[in-house]
Amino acid sequence: MAEEQTQDVISPSSSRRSRRLRRAGRMLMLLGSVLLALLCISQPFDLQTQLVFVMVLWVLAMAVRRMPGRFASLLMIMLSLLVSCRYLWWRYSSTLNWDDPLSLFFGLLLLAAETYAWLVLVLGYFQSLWPLHRQPTPLTVPPAEWPVIDIMVPTYNEPLSVVKPTIYAALGIDWPRDKLNIYLLDDGDRPSFRAFAEEAGVNYIARPTHEHAKAGNLNHALKQARGEFVAIFDCDHVPTRTFLQLTMGWFFKDKKLAMLQTPHHFFSPDPFERNLGRFGHTPNEGSLFYGLLQDGNDMWDATFFCGSCAVIRRSALDEVGGIAVETVTEDAHTSLRLHRLGYTSAYIRIPQAAGLATESLSAHIGQRIRWARGMVQIFRLDNPLLGKGLKLTQRLCYANAMLHFLSGIPRLIFLTAPLAFLLLHAYIIYAPALAIALYMLPHMIHANLTNSRIQGKYRYSFWSEVYESVLAWYIARPTTVALFNPHKGTFNVTAKGGLVEQSHVDWEISRPYLILVLLNFCGLIAGGWRLAYGDGAEIPTVILSLGWVLFNMLILGGAIAVAVEARQVRQSHRVDIALPAAVKRRDGHLFPCTVRDYSDGGVGIELRQDDILREGEPITLLLRQGQRECAFPATVRRRFGTGTGLQLGALSREQHIAFIQCTFARADTWARWQEEFARDKPMASLTDVLALGWSGFQSLLDYLPSPLARLFVGMSRLLAWLGSFIPRTPRTDTLLPGSERALVQS
Repeated sequence: MAEEQTQDVISPSSSRRSRRLRRAGRMLMLLGSVLLALLCISQPFDLQTQLVFVMVLWVLAMAVRRMPGRFASLLMIMLSLLVSCRYLWWRYSSTLNWDDPLSLFFGLLLLAAETYAWLVLVLGYFQSLWPLHRQPTPLTVPPAEWPVIDIMVPTYNEPLSVVKPTIYAALGIDWPRDKLNIYLLDDGDRPSFRAFAEEAGVNYIARPTHEHAKAGNLNHALKQARGEFVAIFDCDHVPTRTFLQLTMGWFFKDKKLAMLQTPHHFFSPDPFERNLGRFGHTPNEGSLFYGLLQDGNDMWDATFFCGSCAVIRRSALDEVGGIAVETVTEDAHTSLRLHRLGYTSAYIRIPQAAGLATESLSAHIGQRIRWARGMVQIFRLDNPLLGKGLKLTQRLCYANAMLHFLSGIPRLIFLTAPLAFLLLHAYIIYAPALAIALYMLPHMIHANLTNSRIQGKYRYSFWSEVYESVLAWYIARPTTVALFNPHKGTFNVTAKGGLVEQSHVDWEISRPYLILVLLNFCGLIAGGWRLAYGDGAEIPTVILSLGWVLFNMLILGGAIAVAVEARQVRQSHRVDIALPAAVKRRDGHLFPCTVRDYSDGGVGIELRQDDILREGEPITLLLRQGQRECAFPATVRRRFGTGTGLQLGALSREQHIAFIQCTFARADTWARWQEEFARDKPMASLTDVLALGWSGFQSLLDYLPSPLARLFVGMSRLLAWLGSFIPRTPRTDTLLPGSERALVQS
């Protein structure tokens, strides 16, 4: 008994000592790992040892890449950081030519761009290290205690046809009607919108002045609304009926939760998807942010408010003075202010609304210019790295988001850097070609392999090259101006609901890409000349530079392909689905069918037999909304086997509301948004991107005026002719018998 009492007395002390020893052991292991990593990063190797070093790390990465689980991803991140840090150390310590001002100038420019890319890589790894995958939490209080919620739909110049589905879907949201207020905020002050709001039974607000664009519109409405929470939807974002049921539970669980964001999902293709024919085959540009990065931000309590598809606690919003108006990205700035006051945020990666993507490349670029300018304005006016209230992890997440939009100048440097050597003979990396290959290529390979594993089905390898190259020229100037003059710039509304009636090249948008292609083409000619008649010792470096130029040209070809605007066949965008339904003929016969796709004006169905309906025949389409059956008049427009295209007839307001709620606003409509994409395969993606680049030049030929097309073909033939002057060494293993002797004799 005494022994047991002694053990009870000793046990807590022993346990504390054991924990301290384990903690000390972990600290020693961490310190040892850091010292070993620093040694591997800074230790100078000869080229043979460097080759062995990178080959060992590459074999390790390929082995780890096949392992499942998050720990394997962490190992790949560590290997990538080791190789990239070693490359950057080598660049700073061994590759600048201090004796030649021209080489030093261009070398420092490239090194600055590489340092920026390394910083974004490191912060990106941190941001996506541990996605939270937050799930909805149920509402635990009875409906009588649910809060009053104001749904706000701001609009400015969008057509009523775009706004109607959003309002009709909001009317069907699962929430007590006496606790739900819907507001149409019309900054265009249009009588037709006022009449529509009265007819639909929603509140209409128009303000006498229009300062601060969307933020001002919302703040004006907030003065008149009295709900405990506010849900905001862009006028083209059609909410599902379960939006509040899936989001509001977290506000009861976390009393400090100020904002909960859900993804922005788009049922129409963006310019990249439409013009490149990639819709449904390649993740769109926004998939990385809403599929992975916001989930990663949520882990660090740094979810950004994105301006739509979100719920905000009204008391917290009032505490920060409403929606921020000092920058043109009022949404991100508002979330930053909420975080500074100690409020939390959340992200649920289940799409609960869907909208229209930008219709043209020019509109897409205009939208991204506003985002880029606004994020840099925040960086200058309310820098997240400075000031009080933020945790270190939040500062890093905000900093990475802002650094992302400073990519314009670094990307332009990467697209032109080899020209400094080929055209001006400036050594941008003052090192032998073999050393450049042994340091640079492993850095690039490890970064791509690691990002491929982490980003998976949200961003395919090498597509970022195309996205950034398309935007680089256009965001470089506004972001630079915003750094020095953050108050300059205005809010531009993103056009939605337009129609591209004819295929054409947007020559104004593509002008920078064509200039960059021409510059790189000059680099190709100069490189071919130097291969043939230049210093033989420089041939390996010339070959590396030409490979870089060719890669840049194909990426720019992809940018040109995006600028070839594809004609839209349909006025309304269709959504693929598998939905049970039925059709009823005039004779009263009912036939079960499956809805395969739908739009606001038509439905595609599949019947079990192919001879049931005739083209031009009026029928009734039957869909279910919960326990209720809804009927919609339609006409058969085309038949293709068992498939049939229906055009909806003139719907009454009640029928239109029911159709929207039976289709766009269904709870499960967007649930499988990412399941259609396979995981990334880097080599297949590289081949895909390069092929798109080549197709861009082929498309350009179709639209060039005849004289320019002949000039383009002539330049290609000139390049081939110059290539014919490159000395060639015959392979001895392919010589015919006696030919080697003949060569020697000659």
